[in-house]
Amino acid sequence: MLKPLSILLSNVVRSGDLTVIDPKGTTHRFGDGSEPSVRIEIADRRLEWHLVLDPEMAAGEGYMKGRLRVTQGNIYDFIALTMRNMAQRPLPLYAQWLAKARNVLRPLLQYNPASRAKRNVRHHYDIDPRIYDLFLDPDRQYSCAYFEDPGMSLAEAQAAKKRHIAAKLALEPGKRVLDIGCGWGGLGLYLASATGADVTGITLSEEQFKIARERADAAKSTNRPNFEICDYRVAKGPFDRIVSVGMFEHVGLPHYRAFFSAVARLLAPDGTALIHTIGRTDRPAATNPFIARYIFPGGYIPALSEIMKAVEASGLVLTDVEVLRLHYAETLLAWRRRFLANRPQAVAIAGEEFCRMWEFYLAGSEAAFREQNFVVFQVQLGRRIDTLPITRDYIAAKEHELPLARPDGDRPQGIAAGR
Repeated sequence: MLKPLSILLSNVVRSGDLTVIDPKGTTHRFGDGSEPSVRIEIADRRLEWHLVLDPEMAAGEGYMKGRLRVTQGNIYDFIALTMRNMAQRPLPLYAQWLAKARNVLRPLLQYNPASRAKRNVRHHYDIDPRIYDLFLDPDRQYSCAYFEDPGMSLAEAQAAKKRHIAAKLALEPGKRVLDIGCGWGGLGLYLASATGADVTGITLSEEQFKIARERADAAKSTNRPNFEICDYRVAKGPFDRIVSVGMFEHVGLPHYRAFFSAVARLLAPDGTALIHTIGRTDRPAATNPFIARYIFPGGYIPALSEIMKAVEASGLVLTDVEVLRLHYAETLLAWRRRFLANRPQAVAIAGEEFCRMWEFYLAGSEAAFREQNFVVFQVQLGRRIDTLPITRDYIAAKEHELPLARPDGDRPQGIAAGR
């Protein structure tokens, strides 16, 4: 093993049990021997150097290309073990400087005008739609579920998430709702059928738009949402309610003020908005380079301070913040288990390298919510401070009134859909 890699692993991995088989077949052990035990094999010297110089990128690329193999435990165990140790003992100074350089370059890397935003969306969401069937719930909710009860299934927790959001928005029949980043239409369909609201959903994904429109056309409910291909920057209002779930991560740091200015412009004077986004509990930092290159180009996980700076500039009033802590970890665990159970089908659809990339993405994301600083923020905003009741009791009351699933019992046929 390269001496610099041995020094790096010795300094970082102090707890747990990591065994590394180097390209010559020699065994090296790191940690204190405690559980969990993980064993990996490194295929070549080039990967060793890459792990030394840029460990965050090298681990993902090495696993994706089959040059880093996990032969005891699984890829989640390996990522969680290293993340847990890195939380106590950061990477060497040169790796920290690389992270700082990426942090400084955040505004450039996340510059996301309308043309680039559409291209970035297409990269992730317009892949073969059968892939999403293999790991999402039947309604294809691709954001953090809400586990009101630890025994909930994934589908039940996703239904609870939609109900929780609807309750916070205090929806009534006829209220005009804009769903920014509507995904495959599930939330919009639920809000329209469960509350009688007049819902418009917008997306930049051609594939999502097609399926959402098909779902709306096939819906049994007489109150159907309308879905459009539209960028939030050119949407026309006003709306009584605005909701955005899992889209803010794609806005891009330089565009936060434009986003919240658009929300303020589109919101009626007595309106309410709810922004549901992954966030950091510590200071701002750059996107993981593997995720930025292969999974979510242009994506960024904000600190609450970055969100609030843009909110304050927009003139909107912060009316409520809820932090969903381990809900996304449980969601990702369910997704990962479902994907692995359907892995042969995924390989047949997209190939082995894609599946290894996707495994690393799901495992790394789950580990980040369990071992690092990721949570989900639900940020509620208004134009006026007196729009909603002054206590949060109305949310629980509304949840008791709303159905957990869509009232008409409709389910997507063939491809599931929804966000």
